[in-house]
Amino acid sequence: MASPEAILQRLSASPFRQRFHLGRVEYDYCLKKGEEMISSHATDFIRQRLSPAEPVNDGKQTPMRGHPVFIAQHATATCCRGCISKWHGIPHHQEMTQEEQARVVELILCWLRLEMQKPAPKMKKQKTRGQNKGAPPEQLNLL
Repeated sequence: MASPEAILQRLSASPFRQRFHLGRVEYDYCLKKGEEMISSHATDFIRQRLSPAEPVNDGKQTPMRGHPVFIAQHATATCCRGCISKWHGIPHHQEMTQEEQARVVELILCWLRLEMQKPAPKMKKQKTRGQNKGAPPEQLNLL
């Protein structure tokens, strides 16, 4: 397997992979928890969700948000066994070795380190439900 930097360079040519970046919540989570804890989470996620020969819900087991590692998995094509096979040459339908799991985790951490070197993303304004409760709906003046 090539170096994590070389793999990230190759992945950067994919428009789909390019669109993934940490949001402010995930960025702050990484700052708060630190690399050691994030590495532990990544190791657990890969071992539990991806290392089996036939993972449960393969192709759908990695959420698109909710944890920095999930975002990194999509950015690094380590989100399902199909992507891992296609992009990293780790065979489908056989359990991942400890070495393969460690390489995947290192790639995820490399991507996260690069994201954390960027300025903190701006906080998105959250939509509130029922913001205009009690107020009459606005009407369009069509005349």
